[in-house]
Amino acid sequence: MATFESRVYALRVEPHPNADRLELAAIGGFRTVVGKGSFVDGDLAAYIPEGAVCPDWLIAELGLEGKLAGSKHNRVKAVKLRGALSQGLVYPVRDGMVRGQRVAEGDDVTALLELVKYEPPVPIAMQGEVAPAHGATIRYDIENFKKYPHELRDGEPVSITEKLHGSWCCLGWHPEHGAVVTSKGMSDKGFRLKLNDANVNNLYVRAWRAHESAFEQARRRLAADGQPFYLLGEVYGRGVQDLHYGEPNPAFAVFDAYVGEPGQGRYLSATELAESLAGLFTLVPLLYEGPFAEAVLAEYTDGATALGGKHVREGVVVRPAVERESAEFGRVILKNVSGDYLTRRGGTEYN
Repeated sequence: MATFESRVYALRVEPHPNADRLELAAIGGFRTVVGKGSFVDGDLAAYIPEGAVCPDWLIAELGLEGKLAGSKHNRVKAVKLRGALSQGLVYPVRDGMVRGQRVAEGDDVTALLELVKYEPPVPIAMQGEVAPAHGATIRYDIENFKKYPHELRDGEPVSITEKLHGSWCCLGWHPEHGAVVTSKGMSDKGFRLKLNDANVNNLYVRAWRAHESAFEQARRRLAADGQPFYLLGEVYGRGVQDLHYGEPNPAFAVFDAYVGEPGQGRYLSATELAESLAGLFTLVPLLYEGPFAEAVLAEYTDGATALGGKHVREGVVVRPAVERESAEFGRVILKNVSGDYLTRRGGTEYN
């Protein structure tokens, strides 16, 4: 669902709250700090998202040599400039052209700008021997609310849960493969981890071993005999990411469940999830249930974690109380990430 891309947008220009020589270039819900007078309302620009690795020529053209993240200073990360959160970069479209090619609003210029998505190294504990499970794994990601700020309707009943900073993990069962235990990257590629001695220390296999009995109880409750079933959650704790929620060892919290063949089944609603899995699994903290308003979403996005430990909240996930689809991106479930989380020091971003 979540896509890495750079598209051309018409900008909105807003004043910077704390600097006379700076302004904010707004695209959807994203804001990027720019020099005052660099753009006017309606100017076209390519939005370069967080996580983009930029080529040297682009960095030089934007005057950002030595100013980006990473050992090569070529990676886009969120920063705070004079107290304002700046997410991503904007590349101006001059005379309707990008690198000699005519473009229009909405065009994808990712390849034209030679951008690639940053992929962090995979720690040893997250590696392992795999086997193909094509057609039996879940492709899962969540789009950013700031990219689609008008998708949720004011007053629409929603649930807001805390987004945990761990590693995505799927514990599943499929009649052709038996247990389907995967990480996000493996699941996207149609692979599952082998449940063998070589993988005994693998982070996700350990989660399976610790919760196998509870998983079987949940499967009997929620899936018909022989029907595929998947629990999607976050493995977290000390040694997984920089935020550990006070857990000395890896733990597992569920944020979604899916019943049926991948692509043909259905996700459980937030209410079904809570009622069906209570007592069997830790669930990600539920922060709010009620009518949607952007101010409510903003209120719950920042602050301290509700799970445990003394650190910042990564953000939240919001979804309608009644599952529905978007014509633009599919299932309506959106994340909103805390600015304090994005700009923290020493953060890890393992998948």
